[in-house]
Amino acid sequence: MASNNTVRYSDNELAEFKILIQEKIDKAQHDLELIKSAYMNDHNNGTDDTSPTFKAFDEGSAVMSKESNSQLAIRQEKFIRDLKNALIRIENKTYGVCRVTGKLINKKRLELVPHATLSIEAKNMQK
Repeated sequence: MASNNTVRYSDNELAEFKILIQEKIDKAQHDLELIKSAYMNDHNNGTDDTSPTFKAFDEGSAVMSKESNSQLAIRQEKFIRDLKNALIRIENKTYGVCRVTGKLINKKRLELVPHATLSIEAKNMQK
């Protein structure tokens, strides 16, 4: 049974975090679009008329950049998903509460890592 003195951030603080997270989601989605458009443009890098050796080298680097772009895209999609989950925690008023200790996560940490679900204390316990 939950007690009435549950530790949580105030509605005003949650509203501030919500704005911060929404801005990060917008930026992350914009970055994801850039990554995806770079990925789509990779195959057309204008080396059709250059020497065969350069072309072979260039195709190798295109494969590398395709792989790193796809890794970037995957990481970016996970970041967006984590941020959206943080918005859900704001709605549930559980945002900013460490899932291990049940204590409030430091506000500075949440400003730097708004999707954090662990306090520094809990993170250090994992090591």
